[in-house]
Amino acid sequence: MTELRPGADFHAAAAEILDRERRRLADLLPGPHELLLVGGSCLPGTLTKGDVDLHLRVPDKDFPAVVAALSEVYAVVHPAIWQSTLATFSVADATASAADPSGGPGGAAELPTGVAVTPIGSPHDLRFTRSWRLLSADPALVDAYNAVKLRHRDDPGEYERQESAFFDSLTA
Repeated sequence: MTELRPGADFHAAAAEILDRERRRLADLLPGPHELLLVGGSCLPGTLTKGDVDLHLRVPDKDFPAVVAALSEVYAVVHPAIWQSTLATFSVADATASAADPSGGPGGAAELPTGVAVTPIGSPHDLRFTRSWRLLSADPALVDAYNAVKLRHRDDPGEYERQESAFFDSLTA
């Protein structure tokens, strides 16, 4: 059974990873961009398995060059879902120096970290930004999202389908 915990348990470590990746991208990407913390670790009441989701928003004209640059520093993940407005990566060294989020004594916390890249204003960008803005403003939506996670936590394929349907309902 997949263990789910409140996002609050991981938020400090996730924020530290976000800050570190912002610094890395400031050096790597000379053009305008915005890196946001999304996913279960961004909201205290949202359940998460303890991973970190980052959303990188870039100007449409820069998207291909940004994807190429990120391919040099991050691992490509789920290339089958890539589209003209979405690319996904994994951060290999997502270690926070904050205390272990599991409550153990000190030490670095390694949290699986993914980065989704979208052109600003694209359908994928709007889905990420609108969904998390709505969730952050409405505890009832957080409860509904948590219910999806709890109901399907042991069936990854069904979880992905139901989570996608949930986010579709938020942005329809």
